[in-house]
Parts: sequence; structure tokens; C-alpha cells
Amino acid sequence: MVSKERAKKLYRIMDGFRRKKILVIGDIIVDKFVFGKVSRISAEAPVPVVEIKEEKYMPGGAGNVVNNLWALGSEVILCGVIGDDLVGRRLIEEFKNKGIETSGIFVDSSRPTILKTRIIADHQQVVRTDKEVKNISSEKMSKQIIAHLNKVFSDIDVIIISDYGKGVINRKILSFIINKADKREIPLLVDPKIEHFLLYKKVTGITPNHHEAGQAIHHKINDEKSLLLAGKKLMKKLNCESLLITRGEEGMTLFEKKGTITHIPTVAREVYDVTGAGDTVISVFALSLAVKRNSFLDAAYIANYAAGVVVGKLGTATVSIEEIKKAMMGGNAYENRRSRTGQI
Repeated sequence: MVSKERAKKLYRIMDGFRRKKILVIGDIIVDKFVFGKVSRISAEAPVPVVEIKEEKYMPGGAGNVVNNLWALGSEVILCGVIGDDLVGRRLIEEFKNKGIETSGIFVDSSRPTILKTRIIADHQQVVRTDKEVKNISSEKMSKQIIAHLNKVFSDIDVIIISDYGKGVINRKILSFIINKADKREIPLLVDPKIEHFLLYKKVTGITPNHHEAGQAIHHKINDEKSLLLAGKKLMKKLNCESLLITRGEEGMTLFEKKGTITHIPTVAREVYDVTGAGDTVISVFALSLAVKRNSFLDAAYIANYAAGVVVGKLGTATVSIEEIKKAMMGGNAYENRRSRTGQI
């Protein structure tokens, strides 16, 4: 359980979420969940037969980041690309119904809206199928995206790049965003994919998982020593202000430009599904920094509690401010388990 003094400090940051305007740019994905039950094995092949009981469509990728920000009460602008299809139109309609700005979502008839289908039987994922075309955005599309970004930069509190390596984020768009954010002193947070990892230089923060961080420097992370080595190398290569490496059941590790390294233990009590947990982490981390600039440790703690809540839900889920506060009062990572802090 967090102390009253610390709780008040973190609560004040979260209470500021509703006054912030966030720009999210990246790969828009639709997550389809097919829920069912297995009662027999197919006679045609040694595979389970899933009797479908329910189907759900949820925003994924950059769309899930937007959903998380919306659930936390902030104003969101989404910029990305969908296909000219029913799945994409359904997604646009859902966002509009929530009051989310969609003028930055462009339609590309040469590619489908990315659709990830997960078949879940008896709370266990059986298989996942992906429908996508990973072509890089055309020159024309990139110009349209940059022109739109130029219009909305003036009153943005924080920018999130949600890069799933599906083609929306390219060097030209990335260079424009980084330069513009730097000139206007807007915090820029990145959920990276390995293809562009080392291009995210001088950003405010980057939030890879430990697999992605290891791949970026061709160095597998399998213990604390390798984690520290990877973190130090990435901080030096990227020259960013912060690096938050998520580590699953091991929690998170925050590296800061000033040289501080903090290990934050997980507060998750039960883990049902980690789908989209990274989207929750960057959403909360970015919002916290929009409220209180350079408060990286506070932002990481709040994000850690948010992740602890969301992994206890099935499917691509979101978390509310009230749920995070409740988790803080019931958790013990801040006081009893003691996060360990050191120096680079």
C-alpha cells in the first residue's frame, strides 16, 4: 500500500489526465476475438474443433493506444491508415461515437485494414491469424500524413508513436515528427518496433519490452547484468531522455538520462492476457509526462500499476483512473517491495 503522501502526488498527476490533448500516430489494427469451447478433436486433422460462442472486434495497435487514452479521459487525435473495407469503416464509426478525432485517418485502397484474429477456447488462445499488407506508405500518403500533422501540432500536449512495423511509420514521417516535437518542446514517446529502433534518437522516452531491447543491440537479455548492459547501450545510442524496458513478470526497469536506473517490481496479481499491455504502458507513461514533464519515475510507477490491472483482463483491454488508484491502495510495490535504484 502506498503512503498517503506519495498517493497524493501520483493522484494529482492522474487527475490532470483529463485536461491533456494527445496525438497518436502509427499502425491502426483491428483485433478480432473469437471465443468458444473445445469438445473434440477434428477427424480431418489432429487439431481441436472450436465451437464459437461469441465474436468481438476491438481497436488494436495505435487504435488501442487511443482507446486507453480515451478511457483515461484525455482528448485524442489519431493519425494512421486503414483499408477501404468494412472493418475499417466500422472502426471509424466506433471512434466517432466516442468523440475521437478521425480526420487524420487516411484510406488506402491498395491495402486492407490490418486484422488480427485470435481464437480463444476455454480461456486459452488456440491460434492467431493476421490479415495485412506490410507495404511502406506511398510518397503521396506520406505527404498527406505530414500535411495533417502540421495542422494539429499547435495545441498538442504530448505525441505517441505507436510503431508496429506495418508501414505507416517511415523515415520521412519519423524525421518530421522528431524535428517538429523538438522545436515545439512537445514530449515525444515511442513504442518501437525493431525495424526503426535506432532511428528514434533524442526522443523523450521509448518503451520496448526486453525482447525488443535485446534485439536492437543484438544482445539477448536473460538476467540483470545483460539488462543493464542493454539499457546503457541503448541510452548511449539513442541519446533519449528515458528508456522504460518492460519485463513481464519481472516488472519494469527505467533508465534516465541523468544516470539513474530503477527496477520496478510488477504489481499484477493475476495474468489472464498480456495482449495490448504495452499500449497501456505507453499511454499512461506519456499522459503522466504531459501532466508533469520530466517526472519519469512517477510516470513509470503509474504505468506499472496500470499494466498490472490490464493484464488481469481478457482481450485488448483498457484501464480507468479509478482502477489505477484502487490498485495503488491495494498494491505494495512502492513501499514494501522497494524498487531498487542505481546509477548508469
